[in-house]
Amino acid sequence: MNLTRYANKLNDDNAPTEPGPALAREEKRERLLALLSFLDAEGYEFIAPTPATHARVIARPDRKEARTLVDALGWSLPVAPGLLEPELERALVEAEVLAARADGLLMPCLRVSRVEGSLFWHSAFPTDARDSVFLGPDSCRFAQLILAEMPRDPRTILDYGAGAGVGGIVAARRCNNAQLLIADINPKALFLASINAEHAGVSHQLIESARPSEIEGAFDLVVTHPPFMIDADRRAYRDGGDLYGGQLSLEWALEGAALLAPAGWLVMHTGASIVRGKDVLFDALRSRLRTSELSLSYRELDPDIFGDELDNPCYIDVDRIAAVGAVIERAPT
Repeated sequence: MNLTRYANKLNDDNAPTEPGPALAREEKRERLLALLSFLDAEGYEFIAPTPATHARVIARPDRKEARTLVDALGWSLPVAPGLLEPELERALVEAEVLAARADGLLMPCLRVSRVEGSLFWHSAFPTDARDSVFLGPDSCRFAQLILAEMPRDPRTILDYGAGAGVGGIVAARRCNNAQLLIADINPKALFLASINAEHAGVSHQLIESARPSEIEGAFDLVVTHPPFMIDADRRAYRDGGDLYGGQLSLEWALEGAALLAPAGWLVMHTGASIVRGKDVLFDALRSRLRTSELSLSYRELDPDIFGDELDNPCYIDVDRIAAVGAVIERAPT
């Protein structure tokens, strides 16, 4: 898709030439879908780093303003009007991806990252808002874990706490005609995840849900990536609650396991605090899953992540934070 064809697709004769009131939901959806198609056709590539790495990179003297499209849609750097080709700049403004600042620069409101071949809209940096839709290195590990552990061709898939939808979309793309249910407490996450799924060619349904126990049905595969940090601001995409940030991981694993069909699998990627040499999440899961119907496989995927968080006083007892993968399998009937 060349830029001219893309611009014609997005901008009809009645389209405003200046940013107007907030777009209607369906119109914005179509514009964001068209932008993903354009970015795919252009070979756009960006992988979101950790927030600490992102902050370090954009603090460099030559990173004050965007010089490229990736600077804008990946690194969330402000864009000088006229830097991008006119049709693309207009499309990004009208899709509310770029918003005018008081100093005249255009500020990105969303990012685009590629995970396992698919493009995903997610929140711009910094992700400080309570309804931020996060995607980062954890999402890449999550996708790799799913592809390594998922059963062959599950018919029904639940992605709980889906965020940008990476887990469910990656799983569904590997399957033939799987039914995907995308669930999250955050309406903004559901909106972006649905766009990401449609762009990836994945048939799906959406449900707004505060926890897995609110969902009805039985699933061959449940994938989940719970928040696992201790977060004083209680941001939904980040705060994992008690158990040194592991409480939600424990609850989602147990409630998700209850939704498994016979021979179903739950694949969870999360972080676990190692406190005086002990993995507190693993100990809690092992003690709560003492049943012949469920088996647990658990391993460290990365022994040391988000080390900068250990400077926070709430982590005073924590040796390190590990990325972990947990697989729960329900026995066949």
